[in-house]
Amino acid sequence: MLLNPGRIRATLLVAFVAPVLACGGSEGGRPFLRALVLSDLNGPSGSLRYPAEVSHAVALARGEMRPDLVLIPGDMVAGQAPDLPDRRVHAMWASFDATVAAPLREAGIPLVVTLGNHDAEAQARHARDRRIATGYWRDRIDRNDLPFVDREHFPHRYSVRFDDVFIAVWDATNAESGRDDDLIDWLGDALESDAARDAGHRVVLAHLPLYDVTAPPYYPDGVLADADALRRKLEKWEATMMVTGHHHAYYPGRRGALELMHAGSLGTYPRTLNGGDGRPLKTITVLDFHRDSVHVAGFEIDSASGAAVPIPLESLPRAICAQNGWVGRRDLVAMDTSCVRGSRWRRFLDRWAARLGLQ
Repeated sequence: MLLNPGRIRATLLVAFVAPVLACGGSEGGRPFLRALVLSDLNGPSGSLRYPAEVSHAVALARGEMRPDLVLIPGDMVAGQAPDLPDRRVHAMWASFDATVAAPLREAGIPLVVTLGNHDAEAQARHARDRRIATGYWRDRIDRNDLPFVDREHFPHRYSVRFDDVFIAVWDATNAESGRDDDLIDWLGDALESDAARDAGHRVVLAHLPLYDVTAPPYYPDGVLADADALRRKLEKWEATMMVTGHHHAYYPGRRGALELMHAGSLGTYPRTLNGGDGRPLKTITVLDFHRDSVHVAGFEIDSASGAAVPIPLESLPRAICAQNGWVGRRDLVAMDTSCVRGSRWRRFLDRWAARLGLQ
């Protein structure tokens, strides 16, 4: 009988990962709530098919990981293409339902999502995408049995609470969300509500992040406008974690007391971290909520076997100089000041290069 190396490797990985997940990682003891983060699932524009890693991740959710809920910080379909016919956009959502949403529903796993730019960007030229995405989710609003706190503007912005975890789902499909007074006022009201104040953890789920953690080239519209100002407001409102997608790279970061959980991509276009080893990874993230802490574990999905390969935290950059600021790794309190100096110097050079037409 011939041995299958891929099957042996997958078996060994499951044997290693399952006990780690069972005891809640390094925090000790079982978490009271486990969330699995899957992000940026889409393939090329208009695609109805998903990469194998997406199905692998759903199978892991239904199998050994068994989270209490799944979080998706956007880009579930391959839209943002006005030339696609309406029937194609409807078909993409039907494919998402068959590949991701329906299997999770059948397993009794609640799905909490925020819309991404490829799903429903808040721009007039993408109004069709936004209308169809809104219809898809509102038609299924009661199928997932979500514990809503506020559902008035679902699926664009809403809040839910699972046990001691309050989640504000925020409509951040483009950079301008970061300076939209109505959106920011809603977010502040949500995080200062009685349901949020009474929770041990206040999580913001959004698509665009505050800071870019990926390697150049940078995209100015790929981060929230006025990021530092918004971060300070989130700290004032005592948000504990912001979970985002869009940049297709896993990096569990921190600025001050605010955790910045950058989710990696499962879709066609994973990216590399700025300062990383140069290898793009397709990843999922497990968030284990304990009463006084959150354990974060990242896993690369093996495309052949479907196994979840742990990503050591110490293998990630200690800090990342983003295009509009910096992010430190979540386990480190101190910041490498050379990164800050380098970041400021680079922004100074970038401004002059733009004025001279060199970029």
